[in-house]
Amino acid sequence: MAKVVGVGQFFAWEGGCLFIARHTSFVPVHAHQAIQLTVASAGEHQILMGDVDVRERFSLSAVPSRQPHGIDVTASEHGAVIFIEPETREGRALTERSLRGGIAEIGTDETQGIVAGMFAAWLAGRRDETVAQARRLVQAVAGGIEPAETTDPRILAAIAYIGQRLPAAVTLDEVAAHACLSPGRFRHLFAEQTGMGLRPYVLWRRFMLVWELMMEGATLSTAAHAAGFADSAHLSRTSTRTFGFSPSGMQFLTSKSGTPVGAQRTTA
Repeated sequence: MAKVVGVGQFFAWEGGCLFIARHTSFVPVHAHQAIQLTVASAGEHQILMGDVDVRERFSLSAVPSRQPHGIDVTASEHGAVIFIEPETREGRALTERSLRGGIAEIGTDETQGIVAGMFAAWLAGRRDETVAQARRLVQAVAGGIEPAETTDPRILAAIAYIGQRLPAAVTLDEVAAHACLSPGRFRHLFAEQTGMGLRPYVLWRRFMLVWELMMEGATLSTAAHAAGFADSAHLSRTSTRTFGFSPSGMQFLTSKSGTPVGAQRTTA
């Protein structure tokens, strides 16, 4: 069984997601596709800089896509890691604005206030506000870039169709036909409306379903098959490549007991 690196919750939205938790161990050096923001609920956290054991302290760190790094947020009561798909408008803006030189400190007085609000909302069990604050943080560090807004009814119909087809293979030709568009026209319009290509979008939707199911108590195998992964091993490999860890490396909290999820305390 994979080592548990955190005990908390995972929240996802189109093109991004948040893991907010009590971090029980440091995450060793790895690299993944997503852009990563990391912040502690109090004080600083440490980032292991690449393949050498050099640690630097950050208040709010940003790690570029495919940049080797490790994370240590164990000194704080809680920590948050936000993953951003690099192809989104926010991801491209953040890369251009802050990440051309590699791992960067991007904390400001504005982001400090947003981070405080995000942790406060989570500790109070306010899921929607937690997600809203996380997305507000992404927008702030991306220079105020607004996320893409899907309004075209053909793309909205395609998105609904994709959601129904996640357990099976999803092809460009198939989804384009459902939207009554040629594959070329659909590819352009889909990226314009969602801010992502079809393949990364489908993968994000699969992960969104995995996190939702596992937060409800589903097993790794059940979540993998429901979201269209071949098996739990395929899900674990893809998750590690995308986020740096497998879902089995996280222990999910639920609020079925009525206690605010964030307020629950765990031991390492």
